[in-house]
Amino acid sequence: MTFGIIGNLEKQAISEVATKIIRRLESERVPYVLHDGLAKRLRKGFFARLRRRVKVASEQKLPSVCEMLIALGGDGTILRMARLVGDRRTPILGVNLGKLGFLAEVSVNEIDECLTDIFNGKYFLQERTLLEARTRALRNPLVALNDVVLDKAGSSRVIDIEAHVNDEYLATFTGDGIIISTPTGSTGYALANGGPIITPSNRTITISPICPHTLTARPVIVPDHSTIRLRVVEGYKKVHLTADGQLGKLLSVPAEVSVKRASFTTQLVKRPTTTYYDLLRQKLNWGRDVRRRKGA
Repeated sequence: MTFGIIGNLEKQAISEVATKIIRRLESERVPYVLHDGLAKRLRKGFFARLRRRVKVASEQKLPSVCEMLIALGGDGTILRMARLVGDRRTPILGVNLGKLGFLAEVSVNEIDECLTDIFNGKYFLQERTLLEARTRALRNPLVALNDVVLDKAGSSRVIDIEAHVNDEYLATFTGDGIIISTPTGSTGYALANGGPIITPSNRTITISPICPHTLTARPVIVPDHSTIRLRVVEGYKKVHLTADGQLGKLLSVPAEVSVKRASFTTQLVKRPTTTYYDLLRQKLNWGRDVRRRKGA
């Protein structure tokens, strides 16, 4: 198996962690390819002796020249890698250099143990749904692993968004916007907005109004084969469309956005020793009674 190594170059620990991984792969004589930007960061020390024979590739080409992508960073890095991989479906192993690390669940201290498990075939691939958002203002759709958001463009005024599911009228939501999320995204912006946690194996899409101006507006969960159409007819000059909080486009009103499940999925590398519910408890303190002191 050939590994690709890439990451968030703004993380201070990336050089140290990348070197640790390279040392292990070299000792096992396992082939790997480095993102060229990361290779430039590793000019000194241990890597300097290897530089002439190490293969490098651009960010765009890396997913096509490796069989597993090691992504160093936080959850934002995983979201970006999911879009980078696209329909190539190269499996992504996330190593957490950030704070929460809900998607990039392997810690720096677990790297060696995790690599040993992978070498021995003790891992599995978990399929994660992606969304694509289309609008006339964009030539290509925006792709998201977590969520697609349509909201007001920096104004203090509320926005009226008509929502249709499979051409059937759902409701007109008045508020700050709407989040369309995958099960993966249910623990992101949608959760902060009061939405439910949905396990990744569910085949659903959640429609969550943001700060709705009515007590009756609540998240709606629909099958993931649904097409969701959002319309802003009047009252605003511009609205904001974003994917995973990383890609965005200002749309002129009237505006219409169509959101549906993408034709391909993302594959995340998972260890059999950790379950999704373990992550909920460890990362989000799910079910923890903060009134109880440790050891009490």
